[in-house]
Amino acid sequence: MHGSLETQVGNLLRERGLKIATAESCTGGLIAHRITNVAGSSDYFLGGIVAYANEAKVGQLGVSWDTLHAHGAVSRETVIEMARGARAALGAEIAVSVTGIAGPGGGMPDKPVGSTWVGLAAPKGEWARRFVWSGDRLENKEFSAEAALQLVLDYLLGRAGDGQVAP
Repeated sequence: MHGSLETQVGNLLRERGLKIATAESCTGGLIAHRITNVAGSSDYFLGGIVAYANEAKVGQLGVSWDTLHAHGAVSRETVIEMARGARAALGAEIAVSVTGIAGPGGGMPDKPVGSTWVGLAAPKGEWARRFVWSGDRLENKEFSAEAALQLVLDYLLGRAGDGQVAP
C-alpha cells in the first residue's frame, strides 16, 4: 500500500463502506486533523471528540469515574472506554482513541512522561496498545497520532490480533 497512513486508512474505509470516529485526549484532535487532511474523508469520517479533562471523558464519552479512580486517565481501561464511547456517540463502526502524558510535566514513576495508550473498538473486538515516547510534547503527540492510525490500519488489514484487549 502506498501513501500516508491516513490515506491508506481512508482508502480501506471507503472500499469497505465503514465509518470511523475518534476520541482524543493528549493528541488534542491531531488524529482527526490528519484524517481530514485527506480529500473526500467525509465519506468515512463521522467526527471526533476531544476529551482532555476527566469531566469530558465522563460526560462526552461515558468513561466511568470508577475506571478513572481505579486505573487513571492514562490506562488500558480508560482508552477502551473512550473508544467505546466515541463509537456509540457518533454511530461509527470503528473508533480509535488515545490518552497519554505528552509532557513535559505530569509524569509519575509508574507512568512517565510519554506514556500513552491507544485503543480501538470495532465490531470484531477491542484493542489497546501501550507506548512510552521519548520526544518533546509535540513529538509525543505526533507519535501518538501515528500509532493510532497504525492501529486502525492493522485492524483493517487483519493484523491487530485476536480482538481482545492486549496487555
